[in-house]
Amino acid sequence: MNAIKVIAIWGIVATSAAVAGGLIAASRNRDHSWWAAWCFVVPPMLILLLLLPRNVGPRPRQRTLDEDDREVI
Repeated sequence: MNAIKVIAIWGIVATSAAVAGGLIAASRNRDHSWWAAWCFVVPPMLILLLLLPRNVGPRPRQRTLDEDDREVI
C-alpha cells in the first residue's frame, strides 16, 4: 500500500469519525463542535464518546469572544 492510499484512507476515516462524533454528541446533549473536532484529529475518541452517558441538563454552550474579553480586562 503506497502513501497516497494511506493518506486517502486516513482522510475518509477522520472525516467519517468527525461527522459521526458531531451527530452522536448532539444526540447525547454534549458540545458537538468540540467532539467533532477531536474525533477528526483522533478518531478513536468516538469510542470514548460512545461510552459516556447522556448529559442531563442544558446543552453546554461555548463562550463568545466578547465574554472572554470581558474577563481579561
